[in-house]
Amino acid sequence: MAVEPLIYELGKSGRRAVKFPKPTVPETPLPEKLRREALNWPEVSEIDVIRHYTRLSQKNHAIDINMYPLGSCTMKYNPKINEAVARYPGFARLHPYQPESTVQGALELMFDLQEMLAEISGFDAVTLQPAAGAHGELTGCLIMRAYHAERGDTGRTKMIIPDSAHGTNPATARMAGFQVVTLPSDDRGNADVDKLRALVGPDTAGLMITNPNTLGLWDEHIAEVVEIVHGAGGLVYNDGANFNAILGIARPGDLDIDIMHYNLHKTFSTPHGGGGPGSGPVGVRKELAKYLPTPRVRKITEGDDVRYEWFRPEATIGRLHSFNGNFGMHVRAYCYIRMHGAEGLRQISEDAVLNANYLMTQLRDRYEMPYDRTCMHEFVASGNLQKQQHGVKTLDIAKRLLDFGVHPPTTYFPLIVPEALMIEPTETESKESLDYFIDAMRQIADEAETTPELVTSAPHTTETKRLDEVGANRNLNLRWQPEAAPEREKEAVAAD
Repeated sequence: MAVEPLIYELGKSGRRAVKFPKPTVPETPLPEKLRREALNWPEVSEIDVIRHYTRLSQKNHAIDINMYPLGSCTMKYNPKINEAVARYPGFARLHPYQPESTVQGALELMFDLQEMLAEISGFDAVTLQPAAGAHGELTGCLIMRAYHAERGDTGRTKMIIPDSAHGTNPATARMAGFQVVTLPSDDRGNADVDKLRALVGPDTAGLMITNPNTLGLWDEHIAEVVEIVHGAGGLVYNDGANFNAILGIARPGDLDIDIMHYNLHKTFSTPHGGGGPGSGPVGVRKELAKYLPTPRVRKITEGDDVRYEWFRPEATIGRLHSFNGNFGMHVRAYCYIRMHGAEGLRQISEDAVLNANYLMTQLRDRYEMPYDRTCMHEFVASGNLQKQQHGVKTLDIAKRLLDFGVHPPTTYFPLIVPEALMIEPTETESKESLDYFIDAMRQIADEAETTPELVTSAPHTTETKRLDEVGANRNLNLRWQPEAAPEREKEAVAAD
């Protein structure tokens, strides 16, 4: 009989992992209002802590274990050289308040990364400050607002957002004070150009478009879309979360797009499962550079002397992040870009697009493909057929995939596709792992027809079986509490 190892109730009075030396300065008692009789912290040994967190790590899925086709999230393999470089003492032990003269190497890296991102995307200036994609979106929206305000164009209050854009776009636009207007897609998955013409006007602040979009499709009318918005006096923001599809192939700045964020933690590795950290730099065309957040890094050349310094853009929207962004992510992205070079970056996108189209063609006879055209780095399938004919929902398909050791794709997004499965294999998967995923998906389609109860009751092989996710969301329990008071607390109570 298997015995479940102790995980949470580890504490025993008197155990400790570290013993600190006696203080060499006078002890100062805490003010009475800050004192508590007992903190109820677990008292554990070092080996208890190590085993606890090692067990937890083994319960999680990770890209280092198997495929992670989480659509729109670009969960690619993270080369370990990036991690090694980010841990160099000269990077990892810097303090953000050090004088500029002592951090010239870090400033040079940030400046070069700004320049590389600008070159890759076709923009004139880049800020590294935003901490994630949605933070980059907010930066872009605030830049739009500042641009219109400086021109005295305060009547531009509406932000047009296609229904195939990332889900954070509407929320971000609202946070920046804009009214959101939804632009529907046409029957090929593009932004509907005729509807766009009817929506734009003197109240249009801009358009936030995701291209390639969340259907995994390149907008066939992107040049016309940009022209329409510019013709109405608005600006165009491109959500760059899907940038992994077009590296070295298309530059958004060359398409007259005004602003774009990059997800360094997606496109330039460091998968962000587990909560981060992220990094969402923003690129802009020349006319908008003066609004970028402060500070930015610039290069000063005086004869043979080269140095780097912080500076404040003249019409900056201010600071959006403490210190200077997530510097460790800048190091990782810099390493990744330098390691691949221009040809390597293009191959990344070509392979990502090839892998996605291979999966799509191998699954189109078993799952509905609502927009069955050549995709980019990802595609959206649907479990609607399985649901209508056999009562097997997309959620069931996703849960059954766990039994094959594969992380499920993104489910039920984008919202415009019923029973959506957004699948993104990335470029790092081999043909063998792609074929394994195809075989698993085809087997699940077979099971939905022959033994649907096997799918609807999945997963079967994972340590934790199907959870009540609705109940978990409605009854959150995010704090550990001991089952019983520690022995020392009992002793304290008895002494009183």
